[in-house]
This record gives sequence, C-alpha cells and structure tokens, in this order.
Amino acid sequence: MNKNKWEQLIKKAPHAAKLLGYHPQYKTKQQQLAAVKQNGYNIQWISNPDKDVQLEAVKQHGWSIQYLSNPDKDVQLEAVKQHGWNIRYLFNPDKDVQLAAVKQNGYSIRYLSNPDKDVQLKAVKQNGNSIQYLFNPDKDVQLAAVKQNGYSIRCLSNPDKDVQLEAVKQNWKSIQWISNPDKEVVVRYLMEVCPELLVNPEFDLEPPDE
Repeated sequence: MNKNKWEQLIKKAPHAAKLLGYHPQYKTKQQQLAAVKQNGYNIQWISNPDKDVQLEAVKQHGWSIQYLSNPDKDVQLEAVKQHGWNIRYLFNPDKDVQLAAVKQNGYSIRYLSNPDKDVQLKAVKQNGNSIQYLFNPDKDVQLAAVKQNGYSIRCLSNPDKDVQLEAVKQNWKSIQWISNPDKEVVVRYLMEVCPELLVNPEFDLEPPDE
C-alpha cells in the first residue's frame, strides 16, 4: 500500500494502525494537533503531548484521556464534562473534577472511593439512583436522592419517616419499596391514589374487625 492510501486508511480507522503494528510518527506540534483534532485516540501515538495537544484530544473524544498518564487539571475537567464516567481513568481526581463528573452523570460517583458530602449531594441531585453507590449516606443525601427520584428509596435499608414522605411525594408508587411505611406516609399515598376516601368521615386507617 502506498503512503497516501495508508494515511487515508489511518485517518478513517486509527485503531487499524495498532492492530497492524504500525505506529505513526507525529514529530511536530502542528502534526500532533492535526492528528488529535481528526481523532482524539491518536494521542496514544504521541509520547509526550503538551497541554494544548491533550486538550484538543479530549475535546474531540473524552475517552482519549485514558492514554494520558498525568493529565493537567483542565484536561481532566474537559474530559469529565463531556462524560462523567471518564473520571474512572483518573488517579486521585480533586474535588472540582469530582463535582464536574457527577454533575454530568451522577452514576460516575461509583468510581470515587471516598466522595465528600458535597460530591454526594451533587450526584444524587443529578440522578437519585446514584445513591446505591454510597455507603451509609446521611439524611440530607437521602432526602436529596428521593426528591430527585422517589424510586431511589429502594436503595436505602432503613429510611426514616421524612425520607419516606419525600419519596412518596415525588412518586407515589415508591411506597412499594418501603417495607414498613409510617402511617403518615400511607395517608400521603392514599391522597394520591384515592383522595375521595379521605374526605369520607367514616374512613379511617384501622384494619377492619375480624
């Protein structure tokens, strides 16, 4: 294959170079920038890319950050803002990067070993179900999660009355995930599904006589 055809192939399918054992050479910064603008994954062939090249690579494709051993903070932020799950490729990201990641996708908190409360709150406000990845979340985090998605209460082992109420307010069907709902929570549920019963003076919540 002549050089021109080979270059066309690599532009269309950069991974073909790796499969065929070919390592393109991007010696000048201009060549490097052109390569990563065309496909961010081309950064894997650049041995020591500077910040400008790194940024252009992750702007083109955030997942290309996996090929960077020690990306600059701005590069990290660019990658996680594109997709929060890109934080899984980062070693010990700081709080700003963590917040940016969970803001884009709450589920990305699963890749954080010890997120602080601010990060936890940001995650569950973006997606309440992300609380499933938190060990022993406090009440504020629980409340924020069920306010975003009532069904997230299914991830909580022993939610108190306030958390139960917020879950049912957000989605009355979430009561199915509460093993022993408080009576006030049951009333809230009934207000949603059959409010006409509650205006009947003969109606109460006591079970019928045997």
